[in-house]
Amino acid sequence: MLTRISAIALNTFREAIRHRILYLLLIFAVAMISFAQILSLLTVGSEEKIIKDFGLASIDVFGVLTAVFIGIGLVSREIEKRTVYTLLAKPIHRFEFVLGKYAGLSLTLLVNTTVMTAWFFLVLLIKGMFDARLGVAVLLLFFQFLLITALAVLFSCLSTPILASVMTLALYVIGHLLWSLDLLSARLSTEAGRILCRALYYVLPNLGNFDIKGEVVHGLTVAPGRLLWATLYLLLYGSAVLWTACAVFERKELQ
Repeated sequence: MLTRISAIALNTFREAIRHRILYLLLIFAVAMISFAQILSLLTVGSEEKIIKDFGLASIDVFGVLTAVFIGIGLVSREIEKRTVYTLLAKPIHRFEFVLGKYAGLSLTLLVNTTVMTAWFFLVLLIKGMFDARLGVAVLLLFFQFLLITALAVLFSCLSTPILASVMTLALYVIGHLLWSLDLLSARLSTEAGRILCRALYYVLPNLGNFDIKGEVVHGLTVAPGRLLWATLYLLLYGSAVLWTACAVFERKELQ
């Protein structure tokens, strides 16, 4: 089983790195990280904080865009071009196809994130602003990319590429705004409304678990065990999403 999943993963990785949009996103990311130095000169505030904040934000945004557009495109293209039939005609289970695609996309994201991070750290080293805690912040961002990729794979199994992209990006935005559900719950007068808010809080992906950009940029203390909790959350929630994606693809009628 692992051999078959690895073969699909490597094939997916080779296909992804040939994708033009990957290089376009990567070029934009590197350009935006470099632009942070110019922005710091035009903005009132600490130059170091602006460069770090803008650099981490660039890695975040372009990493998510890569996970969404490359991830959804590769899975959907296999179905649309009917190449999935060739794979499934071999002794390969459908869940192995889904897991192989996810593993290949994760490897692509690892390479993509490494390149962006290397350039970001190079800029910081040249400016004499390097902070080792930035490595932890980037690692948590990568964990977020892995979760977003799992969601992208799930939605690509459920619907069309455009709708899957919209739903994945919507969950990315919602996942960073879940804290507002506590405020909404406090303002509601009905118990049913508060229960619904609490249910949504646990069902929707809480991407705030992977965001320590503010603490790192402003030199604040990161809560002990934050990395461990983020890792556990990724394993539990990500596994649930992938299991759902495999179950959906097992029952999907390929036409």
